[in-house]
Amino acid sequence: MIDPRFAILGALITFSGCAVYAVQTVRGRTQPNRVTWAMWTVAPLVAFAAELTEHVGLDALMTFAVGFGPLLVVGASFLDPKAYARLTRLDLACGGLSVLALVGWAVTGRGNVAICLSILADLFAATPTVRKAYREPHTESVAAFLADIVGAVITLLTIRAGAWGFASAAFPAYILVGASTIAVLILMPRPAADAIGGGGTDATLSRRRARRAAPGG
Repeated sequence: MIDPRFAILGALITFSGCAVYAVQTVRGRTQPNRVTWAMWTVAPLVAFAAELTEHVGLDALMTFAVGFGPLLVVGASFLDPKAYARLTRLDLACGGLSVLALVGWAVTGRGNVAICLSILADLFAATPTVRKAYREPHTESVAAFLADIVGAVITLLTIRAGAWGFASAAFPAYILVGASTIAVLILMPRPAADAIGGGGTDATLSRRRARRAAPGG
């Protein structure tokens, strides 16, 4: 275990990763899925409120950062129309499931139930981005997810032996697994032609954006 105040550092690292992602979105280097990132704002903030009701201490800061950071990305996605990945039925379905999970929390009103359902909501919301990271890794940036990994590890290490429990550890542990999965999908080697995503080079991405911008494209 490390000093609990390191949880502040973990939260700052997590937030900085989202800030970098937001800047890359404004510059047109990433194409965030708004359903994912919007729900990644709501679900963690619900979990953060629930952690406070369960008297989780500084460890809750990481959950707050995981929720507040994506808000920057959502805002950035409106500044560059080309940086927005179009919605699909899968996106809408996952977003709907996320909302249902949060409604379930509102009905129960219990802290640990809220955390559990917030994790489910976050997981449903992550599905479109997990799929996109696998099929079109060139539309993603690994910075935010690597920051989440570091922040989650630091947060887990700050939890005192007697304070380990679902309320304090569940959300950072979930973030560690989820962020690691997406980071691996983005970074894993692919054939030069990128048969899965239909092209992974900057030139291919530029051609796609040009077609979208063209009349009737």
